[in-house]
Amino acid sequence: MLVIGIGAGNPEHMTMQAVRALREADVFFLIDNRAAPDLVRVRREIFERYVEGHSYRVVSVTDPERDPATTGYEEAIAAWRSARAVVWEQLVARELGEDGVGAFLIWGDPALYDSAIVVLDDIAAAGRVEFEVEVVPGVSSAQALAAAHRVALTRLGEPVTITTGRRLRAAPPDGDAVVMLDADAAFDAIDDPDTEIFWGAYVGTEHELLVSGRIGDVADEIKRLRAEARERHGWIMDVYLLRAPVR
Repeated sequence: MLVIGIGAGNPEHMTMQAVRALREADVFFLIDNRAAPDLVRVRREIFERYVEGHSYRVVSVTDPERDPATTGYEEAIAAWRSARAVVWEQLVARELGEDGVGAFLIWGDPALYDSAIVVLDDIAAAGRVEFEVEVVPGVSSAQALAAAHRVALTRLGEPVTITTGRRLRAAPPDGDAVVMLDADAAFDAIDDPDTEIFWGAYVGTEHELLVSGRIGDVADEIKRLRAEARERHGWIMDVYLLRAPVR
């Protein structure tokens, strides 16, 4: 089973290793995100652009929804991953022959804030279907963000924390941070208005939005752009780098 990172939204983010892996697959399992059809469209564009002269099938799968009745974030995620494993195991058993090669195309880098590897490992550990997992890294949204803003993620001698919007609100990091999976503008949790923010949405796509500056100067603009973009597209995927001021 191939788990292939396809980049942050630009089909040209595909590495040569990823293109090679695409051409080895017999069946592509396409996660159909109905809330964000652009994510499906880009995956299909990748098939058309890079998989040439090779017979393959595309099988769509709709992810289980998270149960709103489940209390606690960790419990909700664990339950969702378990439900996902059930669906994916049935799919692999039904669609992939004994010697077939299946592939999941994962947004960004599958080794960074994605559950595909964990879910497939759980399926393999259960032993009802047999396969080995090969992970092909991709361009993450954090890398694409830094490139778009023409900055490095780290500063000389300084670490950078990779965290989520939920964790940022609970415990703002002491120092620089890349923030992903932020549903509600958690940069509001940063008290120092001199903190720099390098923000991007739909990074790498034709809808890319970029803003940078002091949080005290640009926070309201980012919130406005987020709201307008979500209304226009029906979904938003953003990421940002926070840099603590040098005193």
